[in-house]
Amino acid sequence: MPDTAADISVPLSILDTDLYKLTMQQAVLHVFPDIPATYRFTLRDKSVLFTPKFVETLKAVISRFADITLTSSEHEWLKEQCPYFSPAYLDYLAKYRFKPEQIEITYIPSPKDSERGAIDIVMSGPWVETMLWEVPILACISEAYFDVIETDWTYDKQEEIAYDKAKRLIEAGCVFMEFGTRRRRTFRAQDIMITAMLRASKDIQGTGRLMGTSNVYLAQKHNLTPLGTVAHEWFMGVAALRGYEVANSLALELWENVFPSSSVLIALTDTFSSEAFFKSFVKDADRARRWTGLRQDSGDPFAFAARAKDVYESMGVDHRTKAITFSDSLDVEKAMALNKVAGDLGFKSTFGIGTNFSNDFTKASSTEKSKALNMVIKLASVDGKPCVKISDDLTKNTGDKETVQQVKKIFGLPI
Repeated sequence: MPDTAADISVPLSILDTDLYKLTMQQAVLHVFPDIPATYRFTLRDKSVLFTPKFVETLKAVISRFADITLTSSEHEWLKEQCPYFSPAYLDYLAKYRFKPEQIEITYIPSPKDSERGAIDIVMSGPWVETMLWEVPILACISEAYFDVIETDWTYDKQEEIAYDKAKRLIEAGCVFMEFGTRRRRTFRAQDIMITAMLRASKDIQGTGRLMGTSNVYLAQKHNLTPLGTVAHEWFMGVAALRGYEVANSLALELWENVFPSSSVLIALTDTFSSEAFFKSFVKDADRARRWTGLRQDSGDPFAFAARAKDVYESMGVDHRTKAITFSDSLDVEKAMALNKVAGDLGFKSTFGIGTNFSNDFTKASSTEKSKALNMVIKLASVDGKPCVKISDDLTKNTGDKETVQQVKKIFGLPI
């Protein structure tokens, strides 16, 4: 294997990913097993540039994915810890193999400097297969970047930083989850952070607690609960295949058919804006009662709880029996403030904190922040149909521009 990959952490397990990738894979296997799909990488900070060496390193790492498999002990652990996974799905996952040929990486040199440039990454193949690339590839991009390009950092004080964050959240009564896999600095950084937070959980008395982690491998390693339900791509794919007008309600219906267990019935509201979601959601009070709660992932989180309370009350559903999971760019201070707002309204609240947990570093040479990469991989198409995401930040849309405009018209959103 090329030396360029020697120091970069290839995932140790197929479970080194977020739980919702596995739950969504089961749903796609059940409902859309033969649909082709494409995913596309987006780097939001256009000032960040890559190098040919970085691309060589990343390609070498990806070539190793073909050797990653589900072990028999992991299979048994999933069966015991995640009873919502069907035997058919676990058998499928046991046979699953990554196919590096599904990924195309293109280096685009800058006009003035061929040693610096952008990258284009596209994943193509059956939806049920390609969906597992997103999280580990983003994690590998980050690790390669901070190994090859941005090297002015160390692990110094990472354990203390993580311990302090957990301490403050526990003492403030926040129930929180670790959601940091996609943009972690390195696997080691995420592992250090979880270890420190577990130590804080044992040391600190308070009404808050660490619920678990979205990373399935680290949940198994540290005896934590793996957490997560559904992501935007499920709504995006259902909409493109079955129609935007019915997308929100149909996505929930299909999901519930696959997962009748309430442990994975947390509804993500903002794929085509939360207002569009709520207009559909209020039409089925029985479904609202069955689903455990809502996830807020864009827009104004401080206004969300009050709006959700109104929605539940309009259906005659007691919102005090429901939970809101906040997961949009959270840090400790924001989580503590939201915990009070949601609590004062009577909601249970939980907090999925990602990059602030797994990639909070300063430069070794100064006190300046060593910034995490602001990047995503999104579902671009299914069955040749473009997929889009609107979100509650109505000016920050993802996907084909013409389709974005059409979808905004369908839902009566500002163009």
